[in-house]
Amino acid sequence: MGLIHKTAIIENGAKIGKNVAIGPYAIICNKVTIGDGTTIGSHTLIDGKTTIGKNNKIFSHAVLGTIPQDLKFDGEKTELIVCNNNTIREHTLINTGTAGGGYKTVIGNDNLLMGHVHIGHDCILGNGIVVANSSIMAGHVEVDDYAVIGGISGVHQFCKIGSFAMLGGGSVVVQDIPPFCLCEGNRATLRGLNLNGLRRNFENRKDIGAIKKAYKSIFESGQPISDMANEILINDDNKYAQQLAKFVVNTKRGIPFTRK
Repeated sequence: MGLIHKTAIIENGAKIGKNVAIGPYAIICNKVTIGDGTTIGSHTLIDGKTTIGKNNKIFSHAVLGTIPQDLKFDGEKTELIVCNNNTIREHTLINTGTAGGGYKTVIGNDNLLMGHVHIGHDCILGNGIVVANSSIMAGHVEVDDYAVIGGISGVHQFCKIGSFAMLGGGSVVVQDIPPFCLCEGNRATLRGLNLNGLRRNFENRKDIGAIKKAYKSIFESGQPISDMANEILINDDNKYAQQLAKFVVNTKRGIPFTRK
């Protein structure tokens, strides 16, 4: 059975699962649901309509589910959803959604959010993502599975970061970062493929070869990137090459690359 410290404040209406541990002076507000096996550190605040899944580790002084830092917010009913097996380190701040962004902020499964991270309103994070210390995301940011965000980085609102992308530390992102790519700088630009990440995660080297070929065709051919991406969608049946090409075709904020 979980241990709930005697100084913790759990408001009437909060739903606490089995084997949940809650540390000293933590505050769990009345619309919160916490799943089985989750641990919550001291002085943590979980507010708003927040649903925490199973087996999450939330460290001290984290603040989850507070209202958005958005001047357009007018008290509408919004929520934060944190799925399963996430680690959320000290002083991390995650806000609920807004009416303009679908009413919810969502954190998927198996993510590591290091200390002092801020996830703004209406952000959607997938699974297996690492966000290093003191990185921040403005509202409406999307991060796909297994991306890595280097420390002290900032991501502009409405940007999208693709799966298995790697963002170098201290970067400022103002455009979309394609899947499988390495990006860094202020303003962040493509530096090539995240080859170390691909080699760690892809057993089939033919898939890595297909991604390399697609990257060169799109970004190093000297042709319009949308034309080359559409050509890959027609002629290349590798699912990862297709994924990269679709991202380029569908980008709304553009891709930060230097034409060679």
